[in-house]
Amino acid sequence: MLNKVEICGINTSKLQVLKSSETMDLLRRTKEGDTEAREKLIRGNLRLVLSVIQKFLNRGENVDDLFQVGCIGLIKAIDNFDINQNVKFSTYGVPMIIGEIRRYLRDNSAIRVSRSMRDTAYRVLQAREKLMADNQREPTVEQIAKYLEIPREEVVFAMDAIVDPVSLYEPVYSDGGDAICVMDQVSDSNNTDENWIEQIALREAIDRLGEREKNILSLRFYEGKTQMEVSSEIGISQAQVSRLEKGAINSIKKCL
Repeated sequence: MLNKVEICGINTSKLQVLKSSETMDLLRRTKEGDTEAREKLIRGNLRLVLSVIQKFLNRGENVDDLFQVGCIGLIKAIDNFDINQNVKFSTYGVPMIIGEIRRYLRDNSAIRVSRSMRDTAYRVLQAREKLMADNQREPTVEQIAKYLEIPREEVVFAMDAIVDPVSLYEPVYSDGGDAICVMDQVSDSNNTDENWIEQIALREAIDRLGEREKNILSLRFYEGKTQMEVSSEIGISQAQVSRLEKGAINSIKKCL
């Protein structure tokens, strides 16, 4: 079927849309305990949930899960809505649905951020918006820190804490051929597969040496001592130290 998209087994192309008068009537009946009216109200506002979850589809979360969480927010909005207030239900319901989804994403995030850090981040965002409105330009980190009277480092840490994680395999550029991923832009030339293999081979080569050869190499190249200092410390001649050192290095080279 064309334009048929199923979420949680529901064909979204057939979701009904309630008129404002119908919504208010169903809300009144729901408040009076009419469970059938409540069910109709939920089904009649599923498109509202659908429209909200579109904003969260780039988080890598399962669409069915987001839809179900959004429905929980919708039900909470229905149960808590005050029909005596001159407010459209959608105006009240959308923030409730968004809040429920954000809570779900926060609680199920692979990276846990403390509540105090999140609170600081939200204060930073509010300060940033106010300073932008006042000065008509993007504020600096120093300006935000001064406005909030907190250290500059706290502003930086708080903003980093609420940035969504990005997959290393997410494409950042493609000219029709192989796409360039985030991994290609942040690769570490000091920790490549080749370097790991060399380090493993070097460790294995050193492990094959005798304890005295290992000790001499450690004193010479890790502690930076001269051959004379080494000979004095381990009780052999400088010539013996030189011969053992040279033999150990040749042995390592042969293994590599």
